[in-house]
Parts: sequence; C-alpha cells; structure tokens
Amino acid sequence: MTVNQQTIEETKQQIRVLVNEIAALTKSGATAEEFFPEFLQRVITALAAVGGAVWLMDEDQQPRLKYQINVGQSLLDDDTNDAIQHNRLINRVSRSGQSLIVPPYSGTADGEQEGNPTRYLLVMAPLAHEGKTDGLIEVFQRPDTAPETQKGYLKFLQQMCDLATEWLRGQKLRVFSDRQVLWQQADSFARAAHESLHSKETAFIIANEGRRLIGCDRVSVAIKKGRKCKVQSISGQDTIENRSNIVAALNLLATRVVAAGEPLWHDGTTEDLPPQIEEALEDYVDQSYGRNIAVLPLREPQRDDSKEETGAAGTVDRDNAHRGEVIGALIVEQIESDLPPDVFRARVNLVYEHGTRALANSLEHSNLFLMPLWRAIGKATWVLRARTLPKTLAVAGLILALILGLIFVPLELQLEAEGTLEPDVRQQVFANIDGEVLEVLVGHNSVVEEGQELLRLRNRELELQIVETIGQINTANADLDRITGVLTNNKDLKRAERDQLIGERSEAIIRLNSLNGKLDLLEEKQQSLTVRSPIRGRVLTWDVEKTLYSRPVTTGQVLLEVADFDQPMHLELNMPEKRMSHLDAAFIDSEASELEVEYILATDPDTTLAATLPRDSIELRAKPDQEEGNTVTMRATPDNDELLKMSPRPGAKVIADVQAGKKSAGYVVFHEVYEWLCKFFF
Repeated sequence: MTVNQQTIEETKQQIRVLVNEIAALTKSGATAEEFFPEFLQRVITALAAVGGAVWLMDEDQQPRLKYQINVGQSLLDDDTNDAIQHNRLINRVSRSGQSLIVPPYSGTADGEQEGNPTRYLLVMAPLAHEGKTDGLIEVFQRPDTAPETQKGYLKFLQQMCDLATEWLRGQKLRVFSDRQVLWQQADSFARAAHESLHSKETAFIIANEGRRLIGCDRVSVAIKKGRKCKVQSISGQDTIENRSNIVAALNLLATRVVAAGEPLWHDGTTEDLPPQIEEALEDYVDQSYGRNIAVLPLREPQRDDSKEETGAAGTVDRDNAHRGEVIGALIVEQIESDLPPDVFRARVNLVYEHGTRALANSLEHSNLFLMPLWRAIGKATWVLRARTLPKTLAVAGLILALILGLIFVPLELQLEAEGTLEPDVRQQVFANIDGEVLEVLVGHNSVVEEGQELLRLRNRELELQIVETIGQINTANADLDRITGVLTNNKDLKRAERDQLIGERSEAIIRLNSLNGKLDLLEEKQQSLTVRSPIRGRVLTWDVEKTLYSRPVTTGQVLLEVADFDQPMHLELNMPEKRMSHLDAAFIDSEASELEVEYILATDPDTTLAATLPRDSIELRAKPDQEEGNTVTMRATPDNDELLKMSPRPGAKVIADVQAGKKSAGYVVFHEVYEWLCKFFF
C-alpha cells in the first residue's frame, strides 16, 4: 500500500469515527446547548472545513443563528451589507428546503441582493422532516476543489443533517410529551382549585397542588385583610404558626409587595428594588434560604356583567383580566429545585391564572352577608327532627340558664394592668462635667456606699486650663515681687514714679486674687471628674466597664443607676385609659381611699401576691404607649414581707388585676365588647 492510499484510508477511518460519534450524540438526549457545538465541530472536522453555522427557525419561522464556528464578523453584524446579503440567502434556502452549494463572491444583482459575499464555498443543507424546515446547517469550505468533491461535501452534509433531524424529532417528541403531562396536571389543578367555595380550603389546594404542578419547593398563599396580608396556607403544612419568625417575615414581604402592586421576581439580586421591599425580602431570605422567590399580587378578575349572553358570573375581560382589586398574594419559592427560568415563570403564571380565579370566587362566596349564619342554619335543620328534639330543648334550656346566670350572678370586675417592680430608693447617676471615662471602679451588682467613688473621668481641656492658670499666677507673683522690690530698694524714686509703681502693684494684687479664685473654681470642677454614689445600694447597670470605659460623656448624661434593695419596693403599673372610668367608679362606689390589687411576677407566675392602690398614687395625665395606646401610670404598694421572700429582681414584669367591685357576670365578661360596640357605632 502506497503512502497516499494509507493516508486516504486513515482519513476515511477518521471520518467514520466522527460519523459514529455524531450518531451516538443524536441518541444521547443532549440539550440544544450541548448538541449543536459538538455536532458542528465534528462536521467541520470531517469536511476539513474552515467554519460553519447552525440556523434554527424561531416562532415567526425566521432563521436565527444558534451556534457558529469561525464565521466572519462582517456576517455577524446585522447592519453590514455582507450580513444583509448573506441573511437573504439563508432565508431563501430555508424557505425552499433545498440543499445548495454557493460559490464565493456570488449573488444576484436585483433588488434582493442575496448571495455569498465571502471568499469561501458555502455548503448548505436544511434540517427538515415531514415537509417542514426546522433549520439549516451551513459550512464554509475552501473553494479550490473539484466539482465532484464539492458534491461529496453536500452529500455528506445532507447525511449529517438527517442525523440532526432525528435529534430534533426526539426533542419535539419529548416537548410534546412534557406538554401532555403538563396539560393533564393543569387540568387536575384547575378541577381541584374550583372544587370548594371555602376560602381557606381553596388556599390550601392552591398551595399544595400548585407546588406539584410547578415542581418547586414551596408555595404559599396570603389573603389581604385590610392593608395587611396574612398567610393562609403553606404547601406541605397542615397548620400555620403565625407567631413564628418566618411566617411573620413572609406576611411582611407579601404586604409590602401587594402595597406596591407589582409582581416580584427575585433571583438572588436586590438591585432596583424599593427600600421597603428590599428590607422585607432580605429578612425573609435570611430565614427561608430561598434562591428564587416569586411574589405575585392576586387581583380579582374584572367581569363584564352588561352582556346579555354571559352567565351569572359575567365574562372575564381577558385584555384587562388582572387589574381588579388585590385580594392576596401567591408566593413561589425555589430552594433546592432548579427549573429553567422560562419554564418556572410559565408554570407559575399557569397556577396564578387558575388560582386567582378560584380564590376570588371563594372569597366572594364567603363574604356574602351573613353567609356563615345561613350555612349554619342550612346544616342545623336536623335539630328539629323528632329524635333530636329532646336534645335540642335540653341545649336551649342550658343556654337560657347561662344567660340568666350572666345577668344575675355577680363577679368581681378586675381591671388588668401591666407594669414593673421598682425599688422605692433608686437614683440615676449623671455626669456633672464633660470628659472621658478614665477608670471604672464598680461593676454590675456591686454594693456601694453613699459618696463612694464609682467612676473617674478625665477632661484634657480642664487640665490645660489649670496649667495655664497656674502659669498666669506664677507670672503675676513674679510681677508683684518685682514691683515690691523696686519700691523697697529705691529710695530716690521721684514721687510720680513711686505713685505709678504703687498703682501697678495694686493691679498685680487684684489680678493675682482673680487668678487664685479662678484656680479654686477649676480645682472644684476637677473634683467633679470623680463620680460618686448619691445613695447606698447596688449598681443596676449591666456591664458597666464595657459600656463606659474610654467613652466620652457629656454633662447630664446618665452613666449608671443605683438602687437600695433593702428599702421597700412598689409596683409601677400602666393602666389603659379606656379602663379608667371603671377605676374611678370603683373609688366612688366603695368610698375608700385605696383598692385591693392582685398581681403576679413574670419570674414566678404561680404565686399570686397582694397589694393596695392608693387613690393619690394615680397620675392625673395619660401618656401615649405604642401597644396599648394612651395609658395612665399608677403606683401600687405591695406587701413587702411576702414579696421579699421571693427575692424579686428590680424591673421584673408584673401583671396586676385591680379589684373594681362586684358587677354582673355578663358585664364582667363582655364589658370590653360592649364598649367597643359603643365606640364603633357612636
């Protein structure tokens, strides 16, 4: 065998290997991003070509470049003449579905101006099956080959396109199969979502079935109540703990997204988000560890009831279907799942379309006037049947007895107030002068005596003033000594000179006295740098050294707090202003100067202690409170002997009940409801 024959055989063997690799690649189930680079590289290698490109038809049946190797930049730029001429050629070949060999620098001279503007031979073959063109394979080949060789290029490319077409057919079948499954799941989801007219049941169905349809990790449904959103269902959970941090954070996130009125698609970045949404989102992500989160406001579909041919519910306006009132939010999360963004959004939108209508219908039904009552009446007809009538009469008798008991049985009216346990002797220690804390001499719970040093401060400016004043005093003393020496030693001074020196000595004495007075004031001020305890007791401030050491302080700043635990304690209570009328009435009815109080400490809630509330210990003015609104501060005197046995801590939370006299049981139980109704209606 000659060298040329051996080379030819090696080349054929290499081409067979590449063809086998392409055939295996078409059956591997690779994605388009994996298939076309490997496929085109092997085709170019087998043909020893310069480059190539894969063109696929888009939704508008226009060829779009999918992948390319060594395609000139002039063909990639859409605004160049070469690219325009080349793209027109690609369009014509795609429409015709015919394979084609185009010589270099060839083309038409008419208005279309299509052709090959490159110096390479273009070999083109379509990706087509069942009479439909799905794309085009283009190879850039050297032009210096014989016509028979060029036909071989075209034939080989057609064979490779047949293999690529098989891969495309498999991809389409896979897509059709996935769509069929998705349609079945969507139909099942739609049926389940519209089964119930109870809003809570509908929310649970949307969350659980929606998670299965989307293929994500968690779906939640929140319903808007007033200005806030409250989570009603979370996929995979039978109940919701509204006090948990993650549910509270999800409620806040849904509320703020609904207030903004625009859907939120979070993929890990928070750029261009409003600050209030960014803050709520970061707080929730820190607890839920979600990678992709979608929060979509659920809007009630607008219906057109004016058309005669519509049913009772009206026809949904598809052009403006989700511009109605916001009724809640759909929250979809990906934590470990990894769906493609386009698939994720499409499935979320599908759940949104069916879920928002089902939830709107259930809320509309549940919000009908007295619907719970009508539903209960409809289910309660069995109570009038012959077999159940005795039971019904017995229950009615019990209810009547309960009503009479609420009217005629007296109970003690107890007015609840919250507060703290505070020592009677307690004093805050202030800074008397600006300075820097140089030394901390006590710590938390340290026992101190009255006048004991607590802190030592340093004021560099004060030190400088003292040094300057001492220097000025020394200078004044030197001047006085000099003037006195001149007057004493010089007997021959003229009268005018002596009088002048006597005046200067008087001025020096006055200046010296002024400087000594200033120095006394500065030294007195320096003594204020030592902070002393105003009373005997214990230090209440926590971690004093860490809080104050080397810190600058200003005049009047609270440095620490000291309390005498050996002295009696009192209850500092905050009574809501709305209960003060009952308290005032209790003082008037009892004609007493004090009322009995029962209270418990948060540190020992099992033990009930007694105290008294003097009338003159109630503050005359109410003050605002963030939780209770306006409150009135009052001071109750406990039985300190019983209290000290429990070793209470100052500042412990106290829950107290002020005894406000006997009232009917119904009034005691429902007086707040009655007051709320009066306030609401009048």
